[in-house]
Amino acid sequence: MGRTSVENTSVQHKESVRTCPFDYAQQLEFDPQLRQLLTEEPVSRIRMAYGEGEAWLVTRYEDVRTVTTDRRFSRSAVLGRDFPRMTPEPIVQAESINLMDPPASSRLRSLVAKSFTPRRVEQMRGGTQRVVDRLLDEMADEGSPADFVARVSSPLPLITICEALDIPEADRPWLRAHAMTMMNVGAAGKEDAVRAKAELRGYFQELTAERRRSPGEDLISTLATARDGAELLDDDELAVMAMVLLITGQDTTTYQLGNIAYTLLTRPELLHSLQAEPARLPRTLEELLRHIPFRKGVGIPRIALQDVELSGVLIKAGDVVHVSYLTANRDAAKFDRPDELDPDRPSIPHMTFGWGAHHCLGAPLATMELEVAFSTLLTRFPALRLDVPPEDIEWNTTSIWRYPLALPVTW
Repeated sequence: MGRTSVENTSVQHKESVRTCPFDYAQQLEFDPQLRQLLTEEPVSRIRMAYGEGEAWLVTRYEDVRTVTTDRRFSRSAVLGRDFPRMTPEPIVQAESINLMDPPASSRLRSLVAKSFTPRRVEQMRGGTQRVVDRLLDEMADEGSPADFVARVSSPLPLITICEALDIPEADRPWLRAHAMTMMNVGAAGKEDAVRAKAELRGYFQELTAERRRSPGEDLISTLATARDGAELLDDDELAVMAMVLLITGQDTTTYQLGNIAYTLLTRPELLHSLQAEPARLPRTLEELLRHIPFRKGVGIPRIALQDVELSGVLIKAGDVVHVSYLTANRDAAKFDRPDELDPDRPSIPHMTFGWGAHHCLGAPLATMELEVAFSTLLTRFPALRLDVPPEDIEWNTTSIWRYPLALPVTW
């Protein structure tokens, strides 16, 4: 961990600037650098692999909640700035809801939320169950051993979101490849990432224009026709929203399926307890989502619009501020024994799906997919186990996400 001592005249003590590559990917162990920051310097100055200058990193649960809900911190103010980040090309786009502040984001959220109501997600459960059943049938027919990643965790979220968006099956591998290209952290991939983002945008501009002209029953058509009073999504907002749904609707769920499967298969006592008491699954999944470090570092920052003090540190107007949902989920001030995986933990909201105005709108869909996948898997394959030693599992090292590249299982 690189450190350069600098004088900070706004605070009573010296601050240090830490070089944070956020490249730790040892299975699902917690990043020791993030742990150190949480315990030693919960509001710290950092440099990252890409972008100009420095940023603040906020790690404590309550401070993260402040930054993500307080209007003195703005997402939209990052527009036009080469902000510190993990990827060579920023993933988000100007029209994205992820770069809006209330009340502008509230308008889009109210329109999009109509597509993710509990009733709508419950209607999608049957389709998800059919996809899961088919994938597990194919895995059983192929025989043991099988790669859970290739058979289930990779195809399931992509099929689910593409069917919800009514995206032609022939287009799906191309879309998946482009989404993955955007998430890579290697500097050599910048041109590919720029091109992938532009091509994805072009694809969704054409697709959403077609659905605007001739709407169907799919999610894009619902978004195209959803109204909040007189408000509709404009053409650019609709195209970018559909693109965001495609990326976020399959990316994180894919990796969490693999991560959760690995965690259960390396904790047989937890696996057996779920098989004995299936009703424990929803609560256990929430604890798994809290506990698993699903990514390597941070996401989209905010800009302080005025001076704000957090944990005794003065953040100045104009400063870039990153938050860590990973450390918030491991904050001992909020969670007793935070590093333990405790399915009976008292219910405290985790931050895996974000917080505040940018809490993931698709969280109910992701949770439903996980419930369907694992409830069916545990019933269909009661003797499921890893086919290789855990230390032989190969993990992703090239993107912002942490997940097993393959998960050989037998039964």
